Amino acid sequence: MGILSTYRLRLARKRWRIRAFRKRRELQSVVSRVGDIRPDGLLLFCTLRNERVRLPFFLRYYRDLGINHFLFVDNDSDDGTREYLAQQPDVSLWTTKHSYKRARFGVDWLNWLQIRYGHGHWTLVVDPDEFFVYPFCDTRSLRALTDWLDASSIKSFSAMLLDMYPKGPISAQPYREGQDPFEIANWFDSGNYVISKNRAYGNLWIQGGPRARMFFADVPERAPAMNKIPLVKWHRDYAYVSSTHMLLPRGLNLVYDEWGGEKASGCLLHAKFLDTFAAKANEEMDRKQHYANSHEYRAYKEGLNDSPDLWCKWSEKYINWRQLEILGLMSKGNWA
Repeated sequence: MGILSTYRLRLARKRWRIRAFRKRRELQSVVSRVGDIRPDGLLLFCTLRNERVRLPFFLRYYRDLGINHFLFVDNDSDDGTREYLAQQPDVSLWTTKHSYKRARFGVDWLNWLQIRYGHGHWTLVVDPDEFFVYPFCDTRSLRALTDWLDASSIKSFSAMLLDMYPKGPISAQPYREGQDPFEIANWFDSGNYVISKNRAYGNLWIQGGPRARMFFADVPERAPAMNKIPLVKWHRDYAYVSSTHMLLPRGLNLVYDEWGGEKASGCLLHAKFLDTFAAKANEEMDRKQHYANSHEYRAYKEGLNDSPDLWCKWSEKYINWRQLEILGLMSKGNWA
């Protein structure tokens, strides 16, 4: 990159950090257990609203993976989410009634919490319907992965978002609290993805999967991005720019190999398409707090009128991470 481009990105990073500092005033602490965070603790950061039914499995999944402390921002839930989280011994919780949209869809809030509490820690940023899988996750803890990344001087780790869905109408099988969502949504698209490179930030941009073919078939360029960099050895000078799709400094986005090799990567299994999805889409349409005037949720709402079945003859049933590696959706790189 040229000197001017580098300088512009440095200014942009400074701007996002200043913005996060200002947005801290919108957060009100509900319960703070940050004093329990160990110097080597693995931290998870999440913004959510009305996700009470998902939380028991979500917390259990990430505790089993090795997360030591959870830092949540609750955006004015009214379904018991806040009360449930406040009772969890490894959770620190903030609440806000301020606009999710004006906080850059929660990015400003989490940037501040990571600046304040994430410095020097491996931090994982996910939504409550995203479940991180990585090479050897069935036999090796998240700590084993971060120890290898530290030893390899790697500071960021990518994960492709993989939309999971049931066979049959989305509403056919009710999801119950505490259930593994992938007992229901256990199919995914093994292909149908396009990749381009963002030259300004250096990150890859991935689109496709069932959302592209079912809800954005006429405008595929508007389909949601599937590329994420959720796991980062955080430094207070870092900042996410757009969700976890890209961050600054720019070098943290270079999570792929351009010289014929493969860098280790993972997937985020995305349990969006459960029977709760229709109500969620309606709520978000009413709130109008999502990107581009909630055009994504508008497409979902219109598509859900036909009770769609996302399954197709090219759908693949999920088995484990090794299957995803064989399909080229993730890689163990040189982590043996």
